[in-house]
Amino acid sequence: MTVTVQTVIERLTAGAERLSSTVDTLKYGDPGTEVRGIAVSFMPTYRVIEQAVRMGANLLITHEGLFYSHVDHDETVKNDPVYQEKVRLVRESGIAIYRFHDYWHRYQPDGIVDGLVRALGWESYVSKYEPTAAILTIPRMSATEMVSKIKERLGISFIRVAGDISALCTRVALLTGYRGHGSLAIPLFEKEKLDAIIYGEGPEWETPEYVRDAVQQGRQNVLVVLGHAESEEPGMRYLAEKLRAMFPAIPVYFISEKPLFHFL
Repeated sequence: MTVTVQTVIERLTAGAERLSSTVDTLKYGDPGTEVRGIAVSFMPTYRVIEQAVRMGANLLITHEGLFYSHVDHDETVKNDPVYQEKVRLVRESGIAIYRFHDYWHRYQPDGIVDGLVRALGWESYVSKYEPTAAILTIPRMSATEMVSKIKERLGISFIRVAGDISALCTRVALLTGYRGHGSLAIPLFEKEKLDAIIYGEGPEWETPEYVRDAVQQGRQNVLVVLGHAESEEPGMRYLAEKLRAMFPAIPVYFISEKPLFHFL
Protein backbone atom coordinates (compact mmCIF):
# COMPACT_ATOMS: atom_id res chain seq x y z
CA MET A 1 0.00 0.00 0.00
CA THR A 2 1.32 3.41 -0.99
CA VAL A 3 1.75 5.80 1.94
CA THR A 4 1.32 9.42 0.86
CA VAL A 5 1.89 12.65 2.75
CA GLN A 6 -1.88 12.87 3.17
CA THR A 7 -1.99 9.33 4.59
CA VAL A 8 0.48 10.33 7.30
CA ILE A 9 -1.43 13.53 8.12
CA GLU A 10 -4.72 11.65 8.41
CA ARG A 11 -3.20 9.03 10.72
CA LEU A 12 -1.71 11.71 12.97
CA THR A 13 -4.84 13.84 13.25
CA ALA A 14 -7.19 10.87 13.72
CA GLY A 15 -6.13 10.67 17.36
CA ALA A 16 -7.48 14.06 18.42
CA GLU A 17 -10.63 16.17 18.38
CA ARG A 18 -11.20 17.95 15.06
CA LEU A 19 -10.25 21.64 15.03
CA SER A 20 -11.98 24.34 12.99
CA SER A 21 -8.91 26.58 13.09
CA THR A 22 -5.34 25.31 13.39
CA VAL A 23 -1.73 26.01 12.45
CA ASP A 24 -1.38 22.31 11.62
CA THR A 25 -1.23 22.50 7.84
CA LEU A 26 1.00 21.28 5.04
CA LYS A 27 3.34 24.25 4.57
CA TYR A 28 5.15 22.90 1.49
CA GLY A 29 4.73 19.89 -0.76
CA ASP A 30 2.01 17.86 -2.47
CA PRO A 31 -0.27 15.80 -0.21
CA GLY A 32 -0.34 13.08 -2.87
CA THR A 33 3.43 12.52 -2.82
CA GLU A 34 4.54 9.02 -1.85
CA VAL A 35 6.53 9.14 1.40
CA ARG A 36 10.01 7.61 1.16
CA GLY A 37 11.29 8.78 4.54
CA ILE A 38 10.02 10.86 7.45
CA ALA A 39 12.06 13.28 9.54
CA VAL A 40 10.70 14.66 12.81
CA SER A 41 11.97 17.75 14.61
CA PHE A 42 10.92 20.28 17.21
CA MET A 43 11.94 23.26 15.06
CA PRO A 44 12.34 23.31 11.24
CA THR A 45 15.66 25.12 11.28
CA TYR A 46 17.78 25.53 8.17
CA ARG A 47 20.17 22.85 9.46
CA VAL A 48 17.33 20.45 10.25
CA ILE A 49 15.92 20.79 6.72
CA GLU A 50 19.35 20.21 5.20
CA GLN A 51 19.89 17.14 7.36
CA ALA A 52 16.45 15.71 6.58
CA VAL A 53 17.15 15.99 2.86
CA ARG A 54 20.57 14.34 3.25
CA MET A 55 18.96 11.45 5.13
CA GLY A 56 16.59 10.85 2.26
CA ALA A 57 13.42 12.02 4.01
CA ASN A 58 10.89 13.72 1.76
CA LEU A 59 8.48 14.58 4.60
CA LEU A 60 9.47 16.72 7.58
CA ILE A 61 7.07 16.87 10.53
CA THR A 62 7.81 19.75 12.86
CA HIS A 63 6.21 21.17 15.99
CA GLU A 64 6.97 24.86 15.57
CA GLY A 65 6.67 27.16 12.58
CA LEU A 66 9.10 27.80 9.74
CA PHE A 67 9.26 31.57 9.83
CA TYR A 68 9.73 32.86 13.37
CA SER A 69 6.10 33.36 14.44
CA HIS A 70 3.43 31.04 15.78
CA VAL A 71 1.02 31.67 12.90
CA ASP A 72 3.68 31.91 10.18
CA HIS A 73 3.07 35.56 9.38
CA ASP A 74 5.87 35.77 6.84
CA GLU A 75 4.86 39.18 5.47
CA THR A 76 7.22 40.86 7.92
CA VAL A 77 10.22 38.85 6.70
CA LYS A 78 9.43 38.12 3.06
CA ASN A 79 12.12 40.56 1.85
CA ASP A 80 14.71 39.32 4.34
CA PRO A 81 17.63 37.34 2.84
CA VAL A 82 17.53 34.70 5.62
CA TYR A 83 13.86 34.02 4.88
CA GLN A 84 14.46 33.94 1.13
CA GLU A 85 17.35 31.50 1.44
CA LYS A 86 15.28 29.18 3.62
CA VAL A 87 12.43 29.24 1.09
CA ARG A 88 14.91 28.47 -1.69
CA LEU A 89 16.24 25.45 0.20
CA VAL A 90 12.75 24.07 0.80
CA ARG A 91 11.56 24.57 -2.76
CA GLU A 92 14.68 23.22 -4.46
CA SER A 93 14.85 20.17 -2.20
CA GLY A 94 11.19 19.32 -2.86
CA ILE A 95 10.68 18.27 0.76
CA ALA A 96 7.15 18.37 2.15
CA ILE A 97 6.82 20.11 5.51
CA TYR A 98 3.87 19.49 7.81
CA ARG A 99 3.42 21.28 11.10
CA PHE A 100 2.01 19.11 13.89
CA HIS A 101 1.36 21.37 16.84
CA ASP A 102 -2.26 21.84 17.86
CA TYR A 103 -3.40 18.26 17.30
CA TRP A 104 -0.43 16.74 19.15
CA HIS A 105 -1.22 18.97 22.14
CA ARG A 106 -4.83 17.75 22.01
CA TYR A 107 -4.08 14.08 22.25
CA GLN A 108 -5.23 12.45 25.51
CA PRO A 109 -2.85 12.87 27.23
CA ASP A 110 -1.14 15.78 25.51
CA GLY A 111 1.54 14.19 23.32
CA ILE A 112 4.18 16.78 24.16
CA VAL A 113 3.59 16.56 27.92
CA ASP A 114 3.46 12.76 27.78
CA GLY A 115 6.75 12.73 25.90
CA LEU A 116 8.42 14.83 28.60
CA VAL A 117 7.04 12.61 31.36
CA ARG A 118 8.42 9.55 29.57
CA ALA A 119 11.82 11.17 28.96
CA LEU A 120 12.08 11.89 32.70
CA GLY A 121 11.06 8.32 33.55
CA TRP A 122 8.19 9.63 35.67
CA GLU A 123 5.26 7.73 34.11
CA SER A 124 4.42 5.92 37.35
CA TYR A 125 4.36 9.18 39.33
CA VAL A 126 1.57 10.88 37.35
CA SER A 127 -1.41 11.66 39.58
CA LYS A 128 -3.47 13.12 36.74
CA TYR A 129 -3.28 14.93 33.43
CA GLU A 130 -4.86 18.35 33.21
CA PRO A 131 -5.46 19.91 29.74
CA THR A 132 -2.21 21.89 29.99
CA ALA A 133 -0.21 20.10 32.69
CA ALA A 134 0.75 16.81 34.27
CA ILE A 135 0.44 16.67 38.06
CA LEU A 136 2.88 14.25 39.67
CA THR A 137 3.79 12.90 43.07
CA ILE A 138 7.50 12.07 42.81
CA PRO A 139 9.75 10.49 45.46
CA ARG A 140 10.63 13.14 48.02
CA MET A 141 13.89 14.90 47.16
CA SER A 142 15.49 18.32 47.42
CA ALA A 143 15.01 20.81 44.61
CA THR A 144 18.73 20.60 43.91
CA GLU A 145 18.57 16.82 43.58
CA MET A 146 15.46 17.02 41.40
CA VAL A 147 17.11 19.48 39.02
CA SER A 148 20.20 17.31 38.82
CA LYS A 149 18.07 14.32 37.80
CA ILE A 150 16.21 16.40 35.20
CA LYS A 151 19.48 17.61 33.66
CA GLU A 152 20.78 14.07 33.46
CA ARG A 153 17.59 12.62 31.97
CA LEU A 154 17.13 15.37 29.36
CA GLY A 155 20.79 15.98 28.61
CA ILE A 156 20.52 19.65 29.57
CA SER A 157 23.65 21.42 30.76
CA PHE A 158 21.94 24.54 32.13
CA ILE A 159 18.60 25.02 33.92
CA ARG A 160 17.30 28.16 35.60
CA VAL A 161 15.73 27.76 39.03
CA ALA A 162 13.83 30.28 41.16
CA GLY A 163 12.73 29.88 44.75
CA ASP A 164 14.05 27.83 47.64
CA ILE A 165 16.55 25.35 46.16
CA SER A 166 16.86 23.60 49.53
CA ALA A 167 13.13 22.84 49.59
CA LEU A 168 11.97 19.22 49.60
CA CYS A 169 9.77 18.44 46.60
CA THR A 170 7.18 15.75 46.07
CA ARG A 171 4.13 17.44 44.48
CA VAL A 172 5.19 18.70 41.05
CA ALA A 173 3.50 20.05 37.90
CA LEU A 174 4.97 19.77 34.41
CA LEU A 175 3.98 22.42 31.87
CA THR A 176 5.65 22.35 28.46
CA GLY A 177 6.45 25.13 26.00
CA TYR A 178 5.03 28.60 26.57
CA ARG A 179 2.71 27.66 29.41
CA GLY A 180 4.58 29.49 32.15
CA HIS A 181 2.47 32.63 32.16
CA GLY A 182 1.08 33.56 35.54
CA SER A 183 -2.61 33.07 34.81
CA LEU A 184 -1.99 29.40 34.05
CA ALA A 185 0.90 28.44 36.33
CA ILE A 186 0.38 30.43 39.55
CA PRO A 187 -3.06 28.99 40.51
CA LEU A 188 -1.63 25.47 40.34
CA PHE A 189 0.56 26.04 43.41
CA GLU A 190 -2.46 26.37 45.70
CA LYS A 191 -4.95 24.23 43.78
CA GLU A 192 -2.65 21.19 43.58
CA LYS A 193 -0.64 21.89 46.76
CA LEU A 194 2.54 21.96 44.72
CA ASP A 195 6.11 22.15 45.91
CA ALA A 196 7.45 22.87 42.44
CA ILE A 197 6.45 23.80 38.92
CA ILE A 198 8.60 22.76 35.98
CA TYR A 199 7.87 24.57 32.72
CA GLY A 200 9.38 25.52 29.39
CA GLU A 201 9.19 29.28 29.41
CA GLY A 202 6.99 32.23 30.35
CA PRO A 203 7.13 35.95 31.15
CA GLU A 204 9.83 36.54 33.76
CA TRP A 205 7.75 39.17 35.56
CA GLU A 206 4.86 36.79 36.27
CA THR A 207 5.37 33.30 37.77
CA PRO A 208 9.04 33.84 38.74
CA GLU A 209 8.14 37.01 40.67
CA TYR A 210 5.28 35.18 42.38
CA VAL A 211 7.77 32.55 43.53
CA ARG A 212 10.14 35.26 44.76
CA ASP A 213 7.38 36.78 46.92
CA ALA A 214 6.32 33.35 48.16
CA VAL A 215 9.83 32.56 49.38
CA GLN A 216 10.13 35.97 51.05
CA GLN A 217 6.95 35.08 52.95
CA GLY A 218 8.53 31.85 54.20
CA ARG A 219 7.00 29.45 51.66
CA GLN A 220 9.18 26.80 50.02
CA ASN A 221 7.98 27.11 46.42
CA VAL A 222 10.29 26.19 43.55
CA LEU A 223 10.20 27.06 39.86
CA VAL A 224 12.29 25.17 37.30
CA VAL A 225 12.62 26.74 33.84
CA LEU A 226 13.80 24.24 31.22
CA GLY A 227 13.54 26.35 28.06
CA HIS A 228 10.90 26.03 25.36
CA ALA A 229 12.73 23.57 23.11
CA GLU A 230 14.14 21.60 26.04
CA SER A 231 10.62 21.00 27.37
CA GLU A 232 8.99 20.09 24.05
CA GLU A 233 11.66 18.26 22.07
CA PRO A 234 11.12 15.03 24.09
CA GLY A 235 7.50 15.06 22.91
CA MET A 236 8.59 15.16 19.27
CA ARG A 237 11.11 12.38 19.88
CA TYR A 238 8.19 10.39 21.29
CA LEU A 239 6.20 11.20 18.13
CA ALA A 240 8.99 9.71 16.01
CA GLU A 241 8.67 6.48 18.01
CA LYS A 242 4.93 6.37 17.35
CA LEU A 243 5.45 7.01 13.63
CA ARG A 244 7.87 4.07 13.42
CA ALA A 245 5.11 1.87 14.84
CA MET A 246 2.50 3.33 12.47
CA PHE A 247 4.63 2.99 9.33
CA PRO A 248 7.19 0.23 9.94
CA ALA A 249 8.20 0.06 6.25
CA ILE A 250 9.22 3.74 6.12
CA PRO A 251 12.45 5.07 7.67
CA VAL A 252 11.69 7.59 10.42
CA TYR A 253 14.42 9.89 11.74
CA PHE A 254 14.38 12.21 14.71
CA ILE A 255 16.59 15.27 14.24
CA SER A 256 17.64 17.12 17.37
CA GLU A 257 18.86 20.69 17.14
CA LYS A 258 21.76 22.07 19.14
CA PRO A 259 20.97 24.37 22.11
CA LEU A 260 19.97 27.80 20.86
CA PHE A 261 21.75 29.97 23.43
CA HIS A 262 25.34 30.21 24.60
CA PHE A 263 25.89 30.98 28.28
CA LEU A 264 28.94 33.21 28.76
